Amino acid sequence: MRDDRRATGTDATTPGESPGGRAFLFLQGPHGPFFHQLATMLRRAGARAWRVGFNAGDRVFWPHGASYIPFRGRAEDWPATLSALLDSHDITDIVLYGDTRAIHARAREIAQQRDLRVHVFEEGYLRPYWVSYERGGSNGHSRLMQMSVEAMREALAHSDTEAPAAPALWGDMREHIFYGALYHWFVMCANRGYRNFRPHRDLTVSREFRLYLRRLLLMPFHAVERRLTTLRIRLGRFPYHVALLQLEHDASFRAHSPFSSMTEFLDLVIDGFAHGAPAHHHLVIKAHPLEDGRVNLRREIARRAAAAGVGGRVHFLLGGKLAQLLDEARSAVTINSTAGQQVLWRGLPLKAFGDAVYAKAEFVSDQPLAEFFAAPRHPDRRAYDAYRRYLLDTSQVPGGYYSARGRRQLLRHVVDMMLCDADPYEALATGKAAQRQQLQLVR
Repeated sequence: MRDDRRATGTDATTPGESPGGRAFLFLQGPHGPFFHQLATMLRRAGARAWRVGFNAGDRVFWPHGASYIPFRGRAEDWPATLSALLDSHDITDIVLYGDTRAIHARAREIAQQRDLRVHVFEEGYLRPYWVSYERGGSNGHSRLMQMSVEAMREALAHSDTEAPAAPALWGDMREHIFYGALYHWFVMCANRGYRNFRPHRDLTVSREFRLYLRRLLLMPFHAVERRLTTLRIRLGRFPYHVALLQLEHDASFRAHSPFSSMTEFLDLVIDGFAHGAPAHHHLVIKAHPLEDGRVNLRREIARRAAAAGVGGRVHFLLGGKLAQLLDEARSAVTINSTAGQQVLWRGLPLKAFGDAVYAKAEFVSDQPLAEFFAAPRHPDRRAYDAYRRYLLDTSQVPGGYYSARGRRQLLRHVVDMMLCDADPYEALATGKAAQRQQLQLVR
């Protein structure tokens, strides 16, 4: 063992270790150039960096050929291949986007066995204006899952910065969809060198590409439809509750949810609403902004609402901004969507069914669903304010993966955080946090 390097990041470096002693191995990242740009910044700091690519989409977004390592083997070959790479390149750090897809889950296990650092990026817990950066794991594997609000309050005693304000504009959804379509096009049309590649999702790559392309082309029409539906809801005189849907292939749903499909969740929510909500209340079911139409949710919701006797009181909203919808809502229900953070920030009652970093007793209702719709309990606002402030001082980094401006903002902060000897949570608790300018994300 080279050093006592913990995968959690608590004892991540030996005293005085320089970036020149660090070797970063990147696996799969967000669609687009972010991982390559991050590696370039780490090299400028004196570290070394390589990328393992599993398909042509990975290759096209990593133009530095000398540091690109193609993996062309079968899934069962991956653990032995990774172990050999860790040895041959003297790797000290592994960088992942999400930690639940099979190749990342196995890499995380091997890294823990070897006491290597694991840097995990994810979509922000306070998205869309921040991204998440943690050590060891994210979402249901995050250190936040075992951390109490009281411990967060104690750690905040070491902070003397003001919490950053959210930017005034929306995130980089168009770029996100564009890079996703481009990535899947290369995997579909230029993947002959990676014949053993199997996607971590259930759909074929060609089907994924068609869905991305369809979503991109239909964006103007969906925008008009959303505005009309939102207007009808806002002009209606009825009180309403919101159900927040997620993507079935999303890591939080697949790995940290009690449901096998989104329709199971819909059955539960519509039944609870029908049995518990006052007769003049309505239910707005909002799709994820990246919902791609692989399931006809509108039809499924209409059928289930009619069967429950609430057909005229259930509305479907295809994506769009959440803020306006929540401003006048009575409560919200989700599995473990990060959108639950926006619910709690407004002080609205929230019912969650899956493992989530915000699923603390102080915030999330434990009422049976019918009882929740009848008289939902409100969260502890002071406790949530401390929790949110803690996230902004630790794992939430301003910026984004997909737009050029968002990446510039993110890189200004996260490189120093990765080179810091402690993970973001330990750094705050010990007063060793890498300096971060709390700037608004200008777009």
